[in-house]
Amino acid sequence: MDTVREWRPQVNPWLVAVTMVLPTFMVALDTSVANVALPHVAGSLSASADEATWVLTSYLVANAIVLPASGWITQFVGRSRFLTISIIAFTISSLASGAAVTLNMIIIARVIQGASGGALLPVSQAILLESFPPAKRGEAMAVYGLGVIVAPIIGPTLGGWITDNYSWRWIFYINLPVCLLAILLTRFFIVDPPYIRGKSPKSIDYIGFFLMAVGLGTLQVVLDRGERADWFSSAWVWAAAFASGVCLIAFVIWELKSREPIVNLRILSNRNFAVGTFLGMSYGVVLYGMLVMLPLFLQNLMGYTALGSGLAMTPRGIGALVAVTLAGRFVRKIDGRAMICAGFILLALAGFLLGEVNLQISIGSIIWPNIIMGFAVGMIFVPLTTIAMGTLPNEMMGTATGLYNLMRGMGGSIGIAVVTTLLTRHTQLHQSLMISHLTPYDPAFRESLHRLTGLFSSQSDPATAAKKAYRTIYNLLLEQSSLSAYIDNFRLLGFFSFIGVPFALLLKGIPFKKAQPPSASK
Repeated sequence: MDTVREWRPQVNPWLVAVTMVLPTFMVALDTSVANVALPHVAGSLSASADEATWVLTSYLVANAIVLPASGWITQFVGRSRFLTISIIAFTISSLASGAAVTLNMIIIARVIQGASGGALLPVSQAILLESFPPAKRGEAMAVYGLGVIVAPIIGPTLGGWITDNYSWRWIFYINLPVCLLAILLTRFFIVDPPYIRGKSPKSIDYIGFFLMAVGLGTLQVVLDRGERADWFSSAWVWAAAFASGVCLIAFVIWELKSREPIVNLRILSNRNFAVGTFLGMSYGVVLYGMLVMLPLFLQNLMGYTALGSGLAMTPRGIGALVAVTLAGRFVRKIDGRAMICAGFILLALAGFLLGEVNLQISIGSIIWPNIIMGFAVGMIFVPLTTIAMGTLPNEMMGTATGLYNLMRGMGGSIGIAVVTTLLTRHTQLHQSLMISHLTPYDPAFRESLHRLTGLFSSQSDPATAAKKAYRTIYNLLLEQSSLSAYIDNFRLLGFFSFIGVPFALLLKGIPFKKAQPPSASK
């Protein structure tokens, strides 16, 4: 292997890891920390609840557009410079989001924040993979996993606590000291490898970028807001979905023919990377689907506050922290494919355990499935990333990490869109099934109605008591139909998790060589 591919940074790679985990953690945190603060943002900026959701949508759209193009941009402006610019832009946009006095102002700031954050995740991952020898990449991905897995889990809890005790604006201001430290460390420890220096593209793929931006942007809007418009019952959803499909198909054709594509899709011809990207999208569907569903269950049916539901989710971070630590250490000793299979099986187990919930469960019935789920995701993330990137040359890492993170994020968006839609549809389905039993000819209904009417008769006249009894039974109907819909979704995600097992077996194992002391290139 030549000296270009054997390049290692002049500084200790663990200093590079510390430098990269700071912006990674803040970007991943910002994907979820604002969720619980939306009602406060809407009230403060005189906006409706639906209008305030654009604070989330704008971030996700900009993030999706920049992610796959990050590899090309690093070649165009230089990786170290691009990283510094992205951190600065993320810092300024965070301050602007916190200081916003109108909805339009915070949406514009969130677009910039999403774009700069979309650049930071894949660039940080590429730098980590290149800075460590193949035998140490599992440990590097364990560090990276602390940011991209743990941060979104603690985000709602942290956001709820800050919002309740201070102000929603501080969920953005807390980025400032961390980002300033990341800028300082980047200037000291991050340098461009020789295969990036002086490799700026000779032309800019304007057509490719336009097709990608429109295709991914409209797709993200459809996934994020389609459920509110009842999906294809709305004309704008049809138009946006059609525009997205046409642009993405044209984008693939154009990029495969272009001499200097903005996203080198030929990288998907690598079997490990193609399968790994699909698996990353698959666990994104399950992880983010459950991440959205469980707080809704706890708040809407169990009566938890936003902070309480966030605290109940926190054990998932503990499981993930333990798993990424162990996986990073043992990925060289245990077949990574076996770890990935075990992770998907544990993810399915967590879904089935949550599929046994009822309205009388204790907190333990929530904590243990969360710990198992966090452990499962950590077991999947480290070996999957290591194997998916393990057969690629270093000079392709920028493009690879951009596509990988894009598809994982898209998987999350698809998972959220599917579970929120199925919750509504299955609730209506179970209502229609249950209401057929609420007739005078059903013995259980007659008995419940008679018992409740007698209970309320001691407080009001017979007519009012009967109305209260009917209302109580109807509320129980709504409650039980909603519970059944949550159970359906948890079990569905559990079954979907098994899809990762056969695909994991399609991956080629990576034979790790013993790590040699890094030698700096001059």
